[in-house]
Amino acid sequence: MLDKYARGFFTRLLTPLARLLLSWGVTPDAVTIAGTVGVAGGALVFYPLGQLFWGTVFITLFVFSDVVDGIMARIKGHGGLWGSFLDSTLDRIADGALFAGVALWFFTGGDNVLIAVAALACLVLGMIVSYARAKAESLGFTANVGIAERAERLVSVLVVTGLTGLGLPEGFLLAVLVMLALASLVTVYQRMRAVRLQSLEGKPAP
Repeated sequence: MLDKYARGFFTRLLTPLARLLLSWGVTPDAVTIAGTVGVAGGALVFYPLGQLFWGTVFITLFVFSDVVDGIMARIKGHGGLWGSFLDSTLDRIADGALFAGVALWFFTGGDNVLIAVAALACLVLGMIVSYARAKAESLGFTANVGIAERAERLVSVLVVTGLTGLGLPEGFLLAVLVMLALASLVTVYQRMRAVRLQSLEGKPAP
């Protein structure tokens, strides 16, 4: 849902930056890689140190690279299979680092095992959500359904983690992580069901 309504706004907002980077000779792949390094580095350095707010600020600066690289590719007319593969693969690294960073802090200095376990559950289930769609598409089916898309997961965990760093009771973060885990589990079911129904019809998507 956030992808549907927010991507257009951020595309208009970030297009000047994309054009500027292209004029400097920066490639879309370089932006994709830099964004992933920034998100993963911020999550695995700031969060385990307990810097939840500043970690979130740092990560957010790099999250938008996921929009910028796509704009750059479209401007250049070079958006293709390689760019899509690279972007999707590195997204998984960034997502994994984000939830791992939260889990590391709450397993150690944060001293809240419930939050740490919930973060790990989000990490694992989020990967399965992405895998289910990728595997379905590789077999000729479609599985772009579900209530827990990547944008929703990212925005939710970043906002609440950042606010937790400013003093929001940890119970809110736990509640959000549990809801994200449950939503991801439902999404896995929805995607499996969608592929099952398509397979019964014997008509994989072209």
